[in-house]
Amino acid sequence: IVSSQVIGNVTATWNTLDCDGDGVSNGTEMTDGTDPQNNCDFVTGSITCNSNSPVAKHADFPIEVIVGPEFVTGSTRMKAGTAQKLVLNMISSAVMIKLGRVKDNKMVDMQMANNKLVERGVKLLQQEKPISVEEAKTLLKRFGSVREALLNIDKT
Repeated sequence: IVSSQVIGNVTATWNTLDCDGDGVSNGTEMTDGTDPQNNCDFVTGSITCNSNSPVAKHADFPIEVIVGPEFVTGSTRMKAGTAQKLVLNMISSAVMIKLGRVKDNKMVDMQMANNKLVERGVKLLQQEKPISVEEAKTLLKRFGSVREALLNIDKT
């Protein structure tokens, strides 16, 4: 099962193995893709909250976040789910920084997709230059991103 998502000008693609052809991947099928004997030419990673799990043993870059048992038996979305989400947030933040989409500690390549993001963009521009809200909105509309507006603000 191949999934992909376009993020800016980068397409992120990931494979979920469906070894029995039922259209569903489960944990045992996932270890097939990380098994070195599978002769796959892709780098693998895993995030798990169980130490020495089969998928972590076979992954090139295993991340094991040991949080202990859930305090409500049978619930996997409290401690383990939160821990995995925090790890994914750290990874995605690091990727955005490495891609150069962050200036100082501010995301400058966000899409102006809704009012909340436009307002955030306006505030970022106003922190960098002494301009009015209307001037900032005009720059964002014209250039499409905080980064491009900052690069061109003195040229307008």
